[in-house]
Amino acid sequence: MSLHELTDDQREIRELARRFADEEVAPQAAAWDREHSFPTQVVQHLGELGLMGVCVPEAHGGAGADFLSYCLVLEELSRADAGLGVTVAVHTSAGTLPILEHGTREQVDRLVPPLAQGHELAAFALTESGSGSDAGAMRTRADEEFRITGTKQWITNGSHAHTFVVFAREPEGERAGAFVVRRGAAGFRPTREEEKLGLNSSSTADLSLEGTPGERLGEAGAGMRIALRTLDTGRIGIAAQAVGIAQAALDVATGYAKERQAFGRPIGALQAIQQKLADMQTEIEAARALVWRAARLKEAGRPHTVEGAQAKLFASRVARHWTGEAIQVLGGYGYTKEFPAERYYRDAKVTEIYEGTSEIQRLVIARALLGDAARDA
Repeated sequence: MSLHELTDDQREIRELARRFADEEVAPQAAAWDREHSFPTQVVQHLGELGLMGVCVPEAHGGAGADFLSYCLVLEELSRADAGLGVTVAVHTSAGTLPILEHGTREQVDRLVPPLAQGHELAAFALTESGSGSDAGAMRTRADEEFRITGTKQWITNGSHAHTFVVFAREPEGERAGAFVVRRGAAGFRPTREEEKLGLNSSSTADLSLEGTPGERLGEAGAGMRIALRTLDTGRIGIAAQAVGIAQAALDVATGYAKERQAFGRPIGALQAIQQKLADMQTEIEAARALVWRAARLKEAGRPHTVEGAQAKLFASRVARHWTGEAIQVLGGYGYTKEFPAERYYRDAKVTEIYEGTSEIQRLVIARALLGDAARDA
């Protein structure tokens, strides 16, 4: 999309993230993927640049930029390495912003600045083995003193985070509450790292809590409301991640089409390749437009549930489809690790799954469109 649609501050932040991605992330991304290594030093450097708290107010240690600027950063980081992109996305929108929005003044003053400055990392612990899309089926419980017992699964940043936003059933009734748990708390430990198809530079861990002390976040019984509001915001960030992955695929496919010779000319001279690249670029721009619209609604404090769902549904599909087609443009080379297209393909798939599957996004959109007619009798 045209840079003229961005403010000077947004362009400056985007350029900062782009330079960082090109100079410090992209050259190491293949090694991180191959070695399944978490880039601790790079994350710390992001904090020094203010990119771990882009949309957190300056009064709380952040950069004080708007939500669209944050999405621009996620796109640029994900273009270089989607694993780092999701690390920043979950840390910010799923870990830090819920504390900023729902925490007491004391909680915000104590917990948010080290997160916004990148000294600490945040995580969001909602999913369990039996409650993914059906979050209401969670079994983790908190007692009257906010001691939490249960297990959580597929927690991004789980092995490295310092502050966890954890959801558990309240001691009375079946309502869920939100709680803050700190790393090192009694009875709390990551139990294993997940072996994944892609995003191998990110941490995805299972967590165990056995009478672990937590502190309430928000009002009693407000856990599901907080979780859903957080996911509404987080989906926009994941859509931005998907756009970044798709853009990376377009970049590598376009570069290859200009250089690769076949039948005495670059393959970019073939109409079949031209049409594929034209469709790829068009759909990426459309996905980016949906992300920007949702981000601007979020920044304006306007409803954005449907728009975020639309952005994530479309951008994730674009990323999954066109990373596959980028491999097709590269032919046999695309199937090898000599080029990054196969990594983009592996990284893209999960954008259709986490922060709400594509099927859930369609339910959100359809229910808003049809109202009660979309619900089961």
